[in-house]
Amino acid sequence: MDLNFNKNEDHNKLLLSALKQKLSIVKLGGGEKRIAKLHGEGKMTARERIDYLLDPKAKSIEIGAFVGEGMYKEHGGCPSGGVVVKIGYIRGKQCIVVANDATVKAGAWFPITAKKNLRAQEIAMENRLPIIYLVDSAGVYLPLQDEIFPDKEHFGRIFRNNAHMSAMGITQIAAVMGSCVAGGAYLPIMSDEAMIVDKTGSIFLAGSYLVKAAIGESIDNEVLGGATTHCEISGVTDYKAKDDKDALDRIKNIVDKIGDFTKAGYSRIKAEKPLLDEKEIYGVLPKARNEQYDMMEIINRLVDNSEFEAYKDGYGQTIITGYARIDGWAVGIVANQRKVVKTKSGEMQFGGVIYSDSADKATRFIANCNQKKIPLVFVQDVTGFMVGSKSEHGGIIKDGAKMVNAVSNSVVPKFTVIVGNSYGAGNYAMCGKAYDPRLIFAWPSAELAVMGGTQAAKVLAQIEASSLKAKGELVDEMKEKELFDKIKARYDEQVSPYYAASRLWTDAIIDPLDTRTWISMGIEAANQSPIEKKFNLGVIQV
Repeated sequence: MDLNFNKNEDHNKLLLSALKQKLSIVKLGGGEKRIAKLHGEGKMTARERIDYLLDPKAKSIEIGAFVGEGMYKEHGGCPSGGVVVKIGYIRGKQCIVVANDATVKAGAWFPITAKKNLRAQEIAMENRLPIIYLVDSAGVYLPLQDEIFPDKEHFGRIFRNNAHMSAMGITQIAAVMGSCVAGGAYLPIMSDEAMIVDKTGSIFLAGSYLVKAAIGESIDNEVLGGATTHCEISGVTDYKAKDDKDALDRIKNIVDKIGDFTKAGYSRIKAEKPLLDEKEIYGVLPKARNEQYDMMEIINRLVDNSEFEAYKDGYGQTIITGYARIDGWAVGIVANQRKVVKTKSGEMQFGGVIYSDSADKATRFIANCNQKKIPLVFVQDVTGFMVGSKSEHGGIIKDGAKMVNAVSNSVVPKFTVIVGNSYGAGNYAMCGKAYDPRLIFAWPSAELAVMGGTQAAKVLAQIEASSLKAKGELVDEMKEKELFDKIKARYDEQVSPYYAASRLWTDAIIDPLDTRTWISMGIEAANQSPIEKKFNLGVIQV
């Protein structure tokens, strides 16, 4: 091991330590006092409910842990978007669980809460996964109602998705474990089966105070919409549970009886660990985002037996394409090569940049994987497409468009891992969020932006300096540096992986050593949903 390796390892382990510290804070939700209050009411927290529901010692992955990070400060914040979402196993069957966190504003829905719930439903629909709702919510957060109520991707879309999933035959089970108010009352009742916890669960379109104000009727919430009312009088719910654990046990028993469906049929054999030490990834991945390194050193520490069958190895070398297995699953890997490479003509090509030949190679490889029914894994560390007269005259826009076309029309499941840079159109071509990856997740070293922080800050500082000069203001070197530093600091905050994760541009920030688990569980989920479309590139410029 050389000195540079050790420096990289120290840097990446510090990033990982920061990630774990942030996660430990996020997992407290609204804080220890509110957790204690919940326990005093005889209720479990959202995370405790999920942990009890999922099979012990089985693997699970959390979607959107950092959603809401740094947002809504004027409203007291919204840790994890006020809802916890995990993919795991219930009696051996893979499911997705959505649990309102009542320690965060009584489980009220912020705009980002709706976005996260819709993402959970999207995952369920794409993969035909059973979805479990653990409901404990005060409904829409009224101060922000205009940002959550009326639009297409707002609160009402949840119920539209309930109806669509029912028509698709996707199992939906709801447990009302606390408040379930107003429009939110439709979610459990639009599920296939609903249960309610006695004395703590309640369902009504309007609570007792609003009923009194609206029609003058005096009634308490328990009689209005408690467990006895809805299980014995209205028939709204199917089961009455005595407490949280009883409700969760009933869910386990229901899931245990669900029959199996036709699989997509992706190839899987016995899983093997990489031959090379996975932990060496920390030392391979450079500290500086502009440093060169060999992406194969990363890939060989992610794939089974460190075996990789390269496709067109000597052509289009700034993108690596090839076949491998991850946890036994066959995958096609498309990865940005981050070292400078030399073509047969002697031309030097920059690592992390997509050239015409690499875009052409990737397009053909994606088509091959679709023909062979092989899931695709995109490993991003990309600064964008090559610019300049030579590239433009060579048709870089056309070749880039072909690659984007192939990614867009791919019918096999796609998974995206952002290990470093994810800039500009490179993000798009390498299957960014807009291109429907089944899961998209980042390492702590990731950066997402239209361009790198230094380049962007230089451009913006130049524009601002010119504007000031036009107004007659003096702009010397010191002023230019001040402008650059100010803009660079703001831009650096926005390229952070936490900024992206808080807005659900990615599903998670993970320890690099968890990458194999995410991809494996993702393909297992995708295998529940057979491919119904044929791969068709449509019209492209050849």
